[in-house]
Amino acid sequence: MERIFVGERAFSAVTGSEQWVVADSRSYELHQEGSAYLASLRARGCSPNTERAYAGRVALYLNYCRMRRLEWAEPGFLGLVGLQQWLVEVPLPPRSARARPGPTRYRSQGTANAVMTAVGEFLRFGAAHDWVPAATAELLSEPKLLRFAPPGYDCGESGQLRQVRAAAFRFKITEPGFEDLSSEQIRRMIALAPRARERFMVGLLACTGLRIGEALGLHRADMHLLASSRAAGCGIEGPHAHVRRRANNPNRALAKSRFSRYVPVTADLVALYTDYQYERDQVPQAADSPMVFVNLFRPPLGRPMSYPSTKEAFDRLARAAGHACRPHMLRHSAATRWLRDGVDRDVVQRLLGHASPLSMENYRHVDAAEARAAVEHVNWLRERS
Repeated sequence: MERIFVGERAFSAVTGSEQWVVADSRSYELHQEGSAYLASLRARGCSPNTERAYAGRVALYLNYCRMRRLEWAEPGFLGLVGLQQWLVEVPLPPRSARARPGPTRYRSQGTANAVMTAVGEFLRFGAAHDWVPAATAELLSEPKLLRFAPPGYDCGESGQLRQVRAAAFRFKITEPGFEDLSSEQIRRMIALAPRARERFMVGLLACTGLRIGEALGLHRADMHLLASSRAAGCGIEGPHAHVRRRANNPNRALAKSRFSRYVPVTADLVALYTDYQYERDQVPQAADSPMVFVNLFRPPLGRPMSYPSTKEAFDRLARAAGHACRPHMLRHSAATRWLRDGVDRDVVQRLLGHASPLSMENYRHVDAAEARAAVEHVNWLRERS
């Protein structure tokens, strides 16, 4: 399919701030409604990475409509059904023009669901501004009866709230579940990391449960690692790190939570940070950066680490360790370990920066040892005194 619309990064002529738009790749003319929708994401404080992803998904939808000769504001039921199927049935283009021939790649149903979610939000946004007919917005959801309500959901005294609106165009997929790492795997990852910076990053995520965006957004002034930080104007005792949401980080790292918090750290993590600071001090270009994580081994030296470079570092570590190793797995491992060790759920919720206790449901797993202990405990075949 010939690409016409693309998601493009742009910079404001007034403020110089970065933003994403949807534009015609040949004429560079903006798609006004698509770009306005992205601006609404920005106004809501969404991450630049969310804005970038949605820019690509809106552009993909507009290209589909152009290919099928559909009005993007009135695709109709069949047009939306066709989009859902097209997303998983049409092969993906090569990653680059110079990529070696390989197996044909397709979008997963989960990826298709993510695109359909973005398309639905875009069309609802258009309906709210009278760009899209109300009839189109009504196609996007359908009534659904909740047979099993999620934890904490109030169905009403007579169950009248069990009737909800659910996405109409969504594949039913098996939830992949969440992966965590054992303590032995985490210690081995730290041992395998070739540089002090990577050792500290793995230790930080595993110790504190920070999101990768929160870690990359840390400033050196956020690291209060002395027994007392009163000299820095902080009354919190013991070594800790402050997690703050900043919209102007040069690497576009953004804390998901809008509420600042602090997370205590251990003496072992302080030692890893000390090793990293010694490594960092060997690169003069890094001296003036206020950010904790910076480029030390490839240009531009001293610039804050980006999401892509962090992913490359974890990919290298995964190859060395021989198992999957992603930043969020370390966050999940920290939460699972805290809950398994009996830490109060309210404490874990605060450490993770979750606004709702319902977000905690994903983090408690039963491991093989716990399952076996439960079965052995009620073994009716065993003689009891």
